[in-house]
Amino acid sequence: MHWKSRLLAAALAGIGLSATAGTASAAGPTCKDGAIKVGAVSTVTGPADFSEVPKATQAAFDAVNAAGGINGCKIDYTIADDKADPAVAAQAARDLIDNKEAVALVGSASLLDCAVNSTTYSRKKILSVQGLGVDAACFSSPNVAPVNVGPYTLSTAMAYYAANELKTKKLCAFFIIIGGTQEAYKKAIENWEKISGQKIHLIDLTLPFQGDLTPYAIKARDAGCDAVLTNQVEPQVVQLIKTVDAQKITGINWLFLAPGYTEQVAKALADTKQPIYVGTEWEPYTEKNSAANAQWIADMQKANRPLTAFSQGGYLAAELFLKVVASIDGEVTRESVAKALHNMQPLTNPLAGSAYVFGKAKTHSPMQATKVMKLENGAWKVETPDWLMLPQAK
Repeated sequence: MHWKSRLLAAALAGIGLSATAGTASAAGPTCKDGAIKVGAVSTVTGPADFSEVPKATQAAFDAVNAAGGINGCKIDYTIADDKADPAVAAQAARDLIDNKEAVALVGSASLLDCAVNSTTYSRKKILSVQGLGVDAACFSSPNVAPVNVGPYTLSTAMAYYAANELKTKKLCAFFIIIGGTQEAYKKAIENWEKISGQKIHLIDLTLPFQGDLTPYAIKARDAGCDAVLTNQVEPQVVQLIKTVDAQKITGINWLFLAPGYTEQVAKALADTKQPIYVGTEWEPYTEKNSAANAQWIADMQKANRPLTAFSQGGYLAAELFLKVVASIDGEVTRESVAKALHNMQPLTNPLAGSAYVFGKAKTHSPMQATKVMKLENGAWKVETPDWLMLPQAK
């Protein structure tokens, strides 16, 4: 039996029910027309391309469908491109909900889906298992629960790592603020201050997405920062470190979030001597021999999908959703899926350091663990073999 087929058998066996279809005693999920309709709103074209997230979700669903579906129910999955345009994002969500009759959103990854559509999701009583939560609304909506740690919790976690493991005394934070993220980043630092008992040495919310970074490098040096945390993405990470090297600045640990954890960054900064650390959203994707990555790697290779952190998020969203659907006894509808997600027990997956639970809270940030990577001679090295679990702020 394919392991995907075993998923349903295990889920139903756990509650004493048979997974055999077509018998009088059959139990578990059922569906009209043999299909469960699911969708995703993602930024595919525009200033960013997050398509690898829902494409990995699609690959996981395709594997289930090829094995006969869940109790005979195939997943009918639609990926909608919001083009990073609020009007397009709103229309995409309405189409998935009203016309495609999606029972849930799974594997979405967008610059603005949550901010634009979270009220619509609440009004339509549909839940989103986000593959990659990007904007702050993804972590502050009752109807959205991402499978990634996210930039705000990860900022807190990296600050925690700096204080606890790197023994930082003067932590400085430089953040790029896009849209309504300012309060979320400020809150991330406030949470770290509560957990650590320390105070941020300097916080600068004017870091540009593009432009000369020399003034910021000099500011960090002159302020006496012994560690600097930023939320820059791949090109800016490289630009900042090259700027720091050009200024001959030493004695600062440089901490970045998950967007800095790419093989391109590692290659571009192979010659730097700066101490560079990044936090991961999931099990480090560059660890090809990791047992935690084994099933994801096998499934992505079978689907001819690249092995990226983005694909981990999409894959994980699909896996968790499939387990929840397998627990439903009766017709899979928007209502039954919402009930199952609201009442679910925490689910673990080797790709993630925290158990995932949707639940009934007004806001959702279930993932609270990271692994920290350090750049050494053009390659990423695991600094924390065990997950770094973020303590809750008191």
